[in-house]
Amino acid sequence: MSKKWFFQKGAWKPALTATLAAVMLFGCGGKGDGESQAGQSGEGNEELTQVKVFKSHMGVGTIPGADNPHVQYVAERTGVEYQLVTTPPGSEPTEYLNLMIASDDLPDILRPIGGIEQTLIRQGGALALDDLLPQYAPNVWNNIPQEAWDVVRSASPDGKIYYVPKVFLVPERAPLIRQDWLDKVGMSMPKTTEEYKEVLRAFLNEDPNGNGLKDELPTTGREFGKWMDHLFAMFGVAMWEGNPEWDVYNGKIQYAGVTDNMKAAIAFARELYDEKLLDNETFLNKGDVWTAKINNNLVGSWYHLPANLRDRFTAMQQKAPDAYIVGMPLPKADGFEGFVTQKSMGEPEWIIPAKAQDKAPAALKLLDFFYDRSNDEFIRFGIEGQQHEVVDGKKVLLPAEDSRPLALGMRNLTTEEDMDIRIQETIPEDMQQMVKDIFEVSTADAKRIAGDGLPSTVYEGFPDIQSHKLFQEYVTKIVIGEWPLEKFDEFVDRWHKAGGDEVTKRVEEWYSRM
Repeated sequence: MSKKWFFQKGAWKPALTATLAAVMLFGCGGKGDGESQAGQSGEGNEELTQVKVFKSHMGVGTIPGADNPHVQYVAERTGVEYQLVTTPPGSEPTEYLNLMIASDDLPDILRPIGGIEQTLIRQGGALALDDLLPQYAPNVWNNIPQEAWDVVRSASPDGKIYYVPKVFLVPERAPLIRQDWLDKVGMSMPKTTEEYKEVLRAFLNEDPNGNGLKDELPTTGREFGKWMDHLFAMFGVAMWEGNPEWDVYNGKIQYAGVTDNMKAAIAFARELYDEKLLDNETFLNKGDVWTAKINNNLVGSWYHLPANLRDRFTAMQQKAPDAYIVGMPLPKADGFEGFVTQKSMGEPEWIIPAKAQDKAPAALKLLDFFYDRSNDEFIRFGIEGQQHEVVDGKKVLLPAEDSRPLALGMRNLTTEEDMDIRIQETIPEDMQQMVKDIFEVSTADAKRIAGDGLPSTVYEGFPDIQSHKLFQEYVTKIVIGEWPLEKFDEFVDRWHKAGGDEVTKRVEEWYSRM
């Protein structure tokens, strides 16, 4: 694997066992294990094979049952009944998956989180897919780049493929800024961190949302320092949703959280917080609160996913009809080379438990349906009346609602061509150029980090290092001014002594093999 690919322009709770049984039943549409009633499989009249597919963080919508047209459409073409299983409301997904492992009641294929895939691999609970993928999922096998499979192999002790990786070959995240707010305060796009501060001061003091109230939040983030990566990116810190990543600093791969770059970025965020240029509720903001602030025309600059702007922008326009969002080229910080962190391949996306070996051919056939390019239109738009409506002869996606069935999906492979098509077919026409322009800006600043694809096994025995809890404690208290900046040096020392040195050795060994 190229190491310098730059993109240019736990513990579980037994008390949850009853809940687990209930949600498994709910996720499976009320049926038990085994085979369903006979149905059309696309290969003649055959019994459908039921495959339980586990995902978490499903969002708004209902779980589709066996009688759902979306489920039936897939079943008719694959011979497989897609049974969506998810976490019960209010449960913690990683803990819930640990409970499923402990209960020996795993689904047939699952999207792993929190390093669960490595738990399964180490315990012999994951099925090797090297021979099965070409036979039962040729579209998956052929569409995912060889480099990604090599990264996956590097994450297992025996060099085998135990999971299907996520592959995202375009910059996924971007610093965003309200162009209409810039226009209202009469300022240009900031080119340096000092100019960025001046812009934020204007956002705070000059009422760019026009409601006569001083309620603007110049920039914002979420609890634990999440989704404020733009403030770190300016200083060349490899960050992914608020967690420090691994990249090359001073000629060797290092944890970005203990670098001089990080100390400078924290100092900058502290200055913004002190002036109320950074939302002073940042470290209290839950995801829904953070989203609501952006949607309600209160935030001038933030960090998120350009491809997911449609609903956010639509909500914003209710209070600001002239709203316009653009990508913000990273302002220059003196002495640092900024970049937007890009992780393109190697993150675990799907794994099949060894216990589900008999269902593996069906599970892979189901997965292959979603990687088959001939099914792209169905995957994007789903069923008319459920996921889309037809307006003037054109399919238009319907907004998510609690009462509307969730669309089925399994593919997480995105190329530049995929993104262009996704924008063209799923973003309203009057927003398409806005989103395309944002991607052009973010692509210019994106860099694939050296630690892309790093296996979670490097953290074995050091759960606090893996969870970033120590970092989160220090960054929160330093930024809000409870602790002085000098405490960062204490954090670095504690991190090394708490296992950071050993983890670094493991990362170096992994990197030398890439």
